[in-house]
Amino acid sequence: MDNQYNFFSMSKFGELIESKTPVLLDFYAEWNEQSTAMHAVLRDVAAALGDKGKVIKIDIDKNKELSQALRVKGLPTLMIYKNGEMIWRQSGVQDANTLLGILNEYI
Repeated sequence: MDNQYNFFSMSKFGELIESKTPVLLDFYAEWNEQSTAMHAVLRDVAAALGDKGKVIKIDIDKNKELSQALRVKGLPTLMIYKNGEMIWRQSGVQDANTLLGILNEYI
């Protein structure tokens, strides 16, 4: 896993999503079983991506302002950003191959 942030300021988030490589964001909560089940999948995705992209976990309980601004409701919620734009979003569990297939479209 590249990064796990306890707290995101909106400006820090803005810097993060300006990346020229795809950034997969995982909005999760420790109390949500489906969210925590995704952690191993996301580790595999991060390992397969290497330096061609990033995988970042964002705890919604510690980042309420950001989660509300992005209207995160269901968990986990996954988003891919590139060059400051959201290019994909999905709620619910995904497998590593599906996520890698989507990310590879944007590399």
